[in-house]
Amino acid sequence: MTLHPSIEITLVQGCLLPEPPHRPPEAGAVITFEGVIRPLEDHRSITAIEYEAYRPMADHQLDLLARATADRFHLTSILVRHSMGVVAVGACAFRLIIAAPHRAPALEAAAWFIDRLKQDVPIWKRPRFADHENRPQ
Repeated sequence: MTLHPSIEITLVQGCLLPEPPHRPPEAGAVITFEGVIRPLEDHRSITAIEYEAYRPMADHQLDLLARATADRFHLTSILVRHSMGVVAVGACAFRLIIAAPHRAPALEAAAWFIDRLKQDVPIWKRPRFADHENRPQ
């Protein structure tokens, strides 16, 4: 276990572009999860999702969550990328890269982080419906 895991958090305007592989030398497992905009929201066709955040709190909460995840699961590193603004269907809006000495804690950490992100971090999404009715039913 690394005493001081590498933690990197970035909020990006628009969709997330591919990035080079993350391979810390001390990691035995690297898990990458990408959240991609699906074509339906609440059983209705969409063209995109628009993400908004209260940035000071979102940055702070993401940092706390990443550190808590790294400590809880003894991670080598955790990289978090989340889109802001409009992200089209099919594009990547969220990326989580977790490195750990072993596979099981890396997999558990990914699931735990994502569940807590949705619960604790002030990032909101608003679908852009294909029928131009942008209010949920």
